[in-house]
Amino acid sequence: MTLSPLLTAAPVIQLHAVAGLLAILLGPFALYLRSGTRLHKAAGYIWVSAMAVLALSSFGIHSFAVIGPFSPLHGLALVTLWSLYEGIRRARAGQISIHRRVFHNLYWFGVMVAGVFNFLPGRVMNRALMPDMPELGYALIAFVLSIAVFLVLRPRVQGFWRRHALRTQ
Repeated sequence: MTLSPLLTAAPVIQLHAVAGLLAILLGPFALYLRSGTRLHKAAGYIWVSAMAVLALSSFGIHSFAVIGPFSPLHGLALVTLWSLYEGIRRARAGQISIHRRVFHNLYWFGVMVAGVFNFLPGRVMNRALMPDMPELGYALIAFVLSIAVFLVLRPRVQGFWRRHALRTQ
């Protein structure tokens, strides 16, 4: 592991990395502290700010450009910004269950699953954390995506088997 690729990266990439790390570390506190407490709110405001910086800074990164200077990840940044707005709006409207669902999904899919693509060979985080074996990034991505698919499909599969078991009784 070497921090050299990160320390020599463009300032927008450094800002993006710091905001991402802050979002990863603060997310569980904001999500799982008791709702409505000062600590929950403070962690939430800092997390939302880190997420906004993360999404906005992505527009200055064009190394994965597909359509002009943009990539599918920039679409994800727009979804992130909309989700931040929607989550805050729902909390202020007292719709806490929707607020909770929006931010849980944003953390687990917008930060954790999308963030794992930073480990594609050639990307700064891959060069920093896996300098001798960049191909290991593919294995990490496959592992995280398989866990995400399992977590998304598990309730559906369990429901299917429950319904099927009820029919056969």
